[in-house]
Amino acid sequence: MSDQNDKLKQLKTSSMDRRLSIAKASLLAGTRWAASNATSMFSSEEEKERKRKKAMKEQADYLVAEIGKLKGSIVKIGQMMALYGEHFLPEEITQALNTLNNQTVALAWPAIKQQLQAQLGAKLDDLTIDHEPLGTASLAQVHRATRKSDGLELVLKIQYPGVADAIDSDMSLFRNMLKLTRMVPQTREFDQWFDEVREMMHREVNYQIEAETTRRFAARLKDDPRYIVPRIVDEYCSDQVLCMTFERGVPINSPVMLSLPQERRNQLGEASLEIAVREVFEWGEMQTDPNFGNYLVRLGNGEDIHDKIVLLDFGAIRQFDQQLLTVARNLIKAGYYHDPQMMVNAMTGYDFFDSIPESIKPDMAKVFLLATEAFSHLDNNRDLPAGVMDEQSRYDWKKSQLHSRVMQQASKSMASRYFSVPPKEFMFISRKFIGAYTFMTVIDAKTNVRKMIQKFI
Repeated sequence: MSDQNDKLKQLKTSSMDRRLSIAKASLLAGTRWAASNATSMFSSEEEKERKRKKAMKEQADYLVAEIGKLKGSIVKIGQMMALYGEHFLPEEITQALNTLNNQTVALAWPAIKQQLQAQLGAKLDDLTIDHEPLGTASLAQVHRATRKSDGLELVLKIQYPGVADAIDSDMSLFRNMLKLTRMVPQTREFDQWFDEVREMMHREVNYQIEAETTRRFAARLKDDPRYIVPRIVDEYCSDQVLCMTFERGVPINSPVMLSLPQERRNQLGEASLEIAVREVFEWGEMQTDPNFGNYLVRLGNGEDIHDKIVLLDFGAIRQFDQQLLTVARNLIKAGYYHDPQMMVNAMTGYDFFDSIPESIKPDMAKVFLLATEAFSHLDNNRDLPAGVMDEQSRYDWKKSQLHSRVMQQASKSMASRYFSVPPKEFMFISRKFIGAYTFMTVIDAKTNVRKMIQKFI
């Protein structure tokens, strides 16, 4: 955790302050960008490209550093653009934006206490609150607390003052910054993604929605011993404070996880992926943020006390319409049977697929069949790499290198230009499954994925 001297005493919440900071940085970056292009006029094409990439990286790093100083919603915007914008933003920009995830300077306790007093009033006297945060993010930070009356351990997710009101102006600032620097083409696809990020931002600062979603998932999983969902404590919730029970656990990438016996890791991997499967086939809504910080594991003893996955954050839940869900389910079913024609037939009834020439779909089906190979079987998929699936249909995620193989196949596909800007809804679903795949790769799990979807086929 940061030293007290490193903490921010207050945020720049004034629209004028933030506008001036970004305008100054954008103009400077834009001037440098134009100057760099001018100096490349008489260079060879290879040299121009090298200089272009170098200049873009320098300007992107500079802009991101300036954004990071402002904290609040504009940082979250940058983080979301890095997560979901890799298909329409230059690589140099997404790499720079990804560094925002490491900028976790906390807001100093006096400013947090002032926010708590404004939100909770006299109820604050019921609690003993740790001054050092458990975690910090762009929109909020989390503090551990204890209720004095009964010792109940709690966590308070405290939204930074002013960030909710600054979302729309920060979105405009971010767009103007990209226009001024001329580093990102202003396309229809970019506009659609930008509008989606705006909606996601407003949902993330609505703690009433997050509380209701947390209760909904808790009710769904209450009888399943493999999961823990924190309990919302309404008494200490407000528009900008979310209170829930404190749940212990170790991080997914903790060294202790890899020391677990293989079977325990397999079971945790299955529990992780089963959530994603049920979100698509049963619930029609999905936690779309694959950040490992949204999960913990409460370790059992390997005998009568089972390992449990602690689900922490329900601020990025995305609901999907039945039309999209039907298409997604049919794609997964085609992967289960590993049937190329069935996969082609699944690509219909949705604008993205309906706009693709029929002649291209078989080539695209190959990419989807590869992406869903873990759902197939040794008997129906002769293309499975040696040793990736055993006789019990357990898939070795670490050995499979599935993500890199899918990306390589997509880039070589005749349909590659259609993969360049996929519909945002499919990006959310694929991101969730990539997160689950990564979970299993990190803990080196081997899981039977087929049995999870058999009941839905």
